[in-house]
Amino acid sequence: MAEIEFYYASSIISRRQRAPLQRLTFVALVENRAYDKRVEARWRGEEGEWQIAPAHYVAPYGDNQEVWRAEVEVMLADERPLPGNVQFALVVNQQGRETWENNGGVNYTIEADAGVIVGARHPVALLDFRPRLEPEQRIVPVTVAVFGRAAQVAIEWSTDGWQTKQRTACSLARRHWDQLELSNARNPNQYAVGVWAARLRIREAFRVEYAIVAEIDGRQHWENCGGRNFSVRRDSFKVLILNLHCYQEDDQQAKLTTIAQAIREQNIDVVCLQEVAEHWNDGAGDWASNTARIIHEQLPQPFYLCNDWSHRGFDRYREGVAILSRYPFLRTEARYVSASHDPYDIHARKVLMGQINAPGIGVINLFSAHLSWWSHGFRTQFDALRAWAERRATRHVVATLLCGDFNIKAGSEGYAHIVNSSDFEDQFLKATDRATFDAIFRRRQEHWQGALAHDGRIDFILLKRGDKLRPVAAQRLFVEGSYGRVSDHEGFLVTFEPV
Repeated sequence: MAEIEFYYASSIISRRQRAPLQRLTFVALVENRAYDKRVEARWRGEEGEWQIAPAHYVAPYGDNQEVWRAEVEVMLADERPLPGNVQFALVVNQQGRETWENNGGVNYTIEADAGVIVGARHPVALLDFRPRLEPEQRIVPVTVAVFGRAAQVAIEWSTDGWQTKQRTACSLARRHWDQLELSNARNPNQYAVGVWAARLRIREAFRVEYAIVAEIDGRQHWENCGGRNFSVRRDSFKVLILNLHCYQEDDQQAKLTTIAQAIREQNIDVVCLQEVAEHWNDGAGDWASNTARIIHEQLPQPFYLCNDWSHRGFDRYREGVAILSRYPFLRTEARYVSASHDPYDIHARKVLMGQINAPGIGVINLFSAHLSWWSHGFRTQFDALRAWAERRATRHVVATLLCGDFNIKAGSEGYAHIVNSSDFEDQFLKATDRATFDAIFRRRQEHWQGALAHDGRIDFILLKRGDKLRPVAAQRLFVEGSYGRVSDHEGFLVTFEPV
């Protein structure tokens, strides 16, 4: 395997702008020998000096290669001609060494407005690969460059891990570049490279995997990402739980800002908050001081908020729960799960439900809960919450998540009650210690409590057993070395993907 390979390049003169614009693309396959690397295209036009175009990482390729792409745009101006015909080479710097791919020392060349050329080892190349699906995306465009006389080109693809597969034929449009860029590039071009295109109708699938097959001069050629298939997927679904500590923190506003920063930077989809506070104001509340609202205002919009309160907290605040969601609420509902509904009783506990439709996953019911201690009613409150969640888990709901501060330690009598209910399972534990999770929730191993003796959590994300989500990562977010302390709770972030 070469440390750097030429995959494809393109040169197009677009006439869609106020002045002609030449767009150059250089794509390399780079062996991944070190995380820290620099990849560049070195190029020059007909009359210009050699220039450097930094490349950016696109996606993995095969077992140990990566796709890197460099792009250059030059608009015609009085003082700046278009590059025209271009010479180029590709360079990678890693492990303190510079390696060139320069066509055996004579450089590669591509004529102005020529379309695409491909590397000698890649007669079939995927163009403009983008591994991320947008939230509302339902169609995946696939564009392929093929060297030689291709009788047919097709995409074989699957949205269920190849349990089933489909085949979609590609088409060769002679006016491909004219329609796309008002370009004069021919298709196929003078380099015998034709551009073929297809559209995969994936609907609401979370992930699509595909490979390209082309029949060239009577032989079948596959481009399947070095044997791994190309994969395009939506972002994972991220859920954060955090008890805000009811305005008891020093530098409270700064800490609320830190929470909003973490939600933005971690691309979190749903946040279930407890001890959400606003000034009591003779029981009428004060929305301007509501801590969930303050966080919400610092998030990119649209972001959605539902909120409700349970009781008077710390003798000064309306205290309750909230849910922040990147996706609109299909429905919301709040109800007491405690016997007491007295707003002056701290054991009056109200839970908030929000239902959303997460792209690529489906309808999810989320419950933001702050329950009492075991000795003050946890058992009956949890049973009421569980029964409510079961009633709302209708046929179209793919997952139910009970989230929040349950006020019972991992491994305690209250935690054992959750385990013995057999309905809901600890997703942070499943993501971070699968062996212990299986011993507790699958095998019911004797004396399992000892495995959680040093766990210390009282905040949990519980998924209904058998639902179509699985945790793939988890972390404590508001701790030293991450975002720092913002509350007397650490904040737990769990990342999910569909089963």
